[in-house]
Amino acid sequence: MGVSCSSPENGISVVTVDYPPVNALPVRGWFALADAVRAAGRDPGTRCVILAAEGRGFNAGVDIKEIRTAGQEALIGANRGCAQAFAAVYECETPVVAAVQGFCLGGGIGLVGNADAVVAGEDAVFGLPELDRGALGAATHLARLVPQHLMRALYYTGRTASAAELHAHGSVWRVVPRAQLPGAALELARQIAAKDGRLLRMAKAAINGIDPVDVRRSYRFEQGFTFEANLSGLAGRVRDTFGRREEGA
Repeated sequence: MGVSCSSPENGISVVTVDYPPVNALPVRGWFALADAVRAAGRDPGTRCVILAAEGRGFNAGVDIKEIRTAGQEALIGANRGCAQAFAAVYECETPVVAAVQGFCLGGGIGLVGNADAVVAGEDAVFGLPELDRGALGAATHLARLVPQHLMRALYYTGRTASAAELHAHGSVWRVVPRAQLPGAALELARQIAAKDGRLLRMAKAAINGIDPVDVRRSYRFEQGFTFEANLSGLAGRVRDTFGRREEGA
């Protein structure tokens, strides 16, 4: 359990997240993920990083139970950890391919939205149920996956979009049966890693440099409203209602 790294082929590093049962990461998990991605990107032998996950889904966001137990300290830790993990993916010195299966929710959108390419299983769904959980954030990253008006509708309703929908919008490179996902992600990473490593790093820096939105600044702006919702007590009331709905489901 936790975050692990492997190198299945020369030039390719795989960072795998495994936090059963649903990959809702605790504070330490977000920081561990950030450290692992940055370390993989710094390795001069790495030319592409695959971000993957074990279990039913890719990522279910933050561990709400931890926030309920530890309160503001855990909220601050989760916000900082998410910001670090999202930035680590975006700023990774080499391209990052996200391999997404099952649910990709909340913080998962932050990771995938900052990746360079996305390969998804046919069962993958993407969404931000933040409003139901008393939180705000990652609209910055959802806006990198779908058009502006669809992003807003998904955000306000909490509805998820399928891998096929995102493929139609051009943000998912390929959709495959779930059993074929690891191989499809490796195939794309292999094509990327075949390029000159130094030139790839230059290309990553150049592409980030022409991005129209500063993702770090944009996400931190969103997080300010999460703090406001928590300080006012609104977030806690919404989270409690969400919890009762879950238990009664």
